[in-house]
Amino acid sequence: MLIVLAAVAGWPLMRTIYFGFTDASLADLEARRWVGFANYFSVLQMPSGRVVYDGLLADPVWWRAVWNTVRFAVISVTCETVLGMIVALVLNAKFRGRGIVRAAILIPWAIPTIVSAKMWQWMLNDQFGIINDVLLKLGLISTKIAWTASADTAMVAVFVVDIWKATPFMALLILAGLQMLPQEIYEVAKLDGVGAWRIFWKITLPLIRPALMVAMIFRGLDALRIFDLIYVLTPNNLHTKSMSVFARESLFEFDKFAYGSAASTLLFLILALLTMLVLWLGRIRLDKDY
Repeated sequence: MLIVLAAVAGWPLMRTIYFGFTDASLADLEARRWVGFANYFSVLQMPSGRVVYDGLLADPVWWRAVWNTVRFAVISVTCETVLGMIVALVLNAKFRGRGIVRAAILIPWAIPTIVSAKMWQWMLNDQFGIINDVLLKLGLISTKIAWTASADTAMVAVFVVDIWKATPFMALLILAGLQMLPQEIYEVAKLDGVGAWRIFWKITLPLIRPALMVAMIFRGLDALRIFDLIYVLTPNNLHTKSMSVFARESLFEFDKFAYGSAASTLLFLILALLTMLVLWLGRIRLDKDY
């Protein structure tokens, strides 16, 4: 297993990191020179005497992509966690047809992301999309809105589609944690007259913390790597560009292979650091004061 991981993940990662320290071009990867940290940050002295800062860390487009990605990850994962918790609690209750509802709730997550993006792209179309048609009939809007084309609403559309698709995934993992909880604890709590909210906050939430943290880490990592949904659903402007989209453009579309490799390396480092931060925060006991 370790050999396979090293072959399919470790070696490409090391090559990407290496290319980030060169001036490699996609046209001829062999004709490359070592440039050190120039792709990350460099200070250039212009003939006029003016000092110019160059490199990824001085690129405002890159920092806007970082902000877009982090904002997307925080908002989407937070909403998906809250909604996933609600859905999991409902599905954990006993009612007729529970199995059918559990299967149906997974349909959005089972649909491939590209298919979901194209489907919602048609639904959100400003000319013939069903979303505008319904909102107009309900009187909620007065004119048709170009949801995915406007800079003001494009990111909102991405949030809606991602939350619709990923909430079932969160609900599934949380539901798995709920079903492993011992029922005796709840029976004793009810006998003691403990309210539903206190049971949830002091019993359910601390006990499902491991499952909740796993779900948040998986979704957080996936959200920070967001590419396909933004690339298909939006026109990919400065307001919606993510780190993955930025790296892909530099690598292949703009023929700045070394620059794109540096962006990919920074993306990997950001993911690693945030993962360690979440793991550290997950060690804080939610019930330490009780």
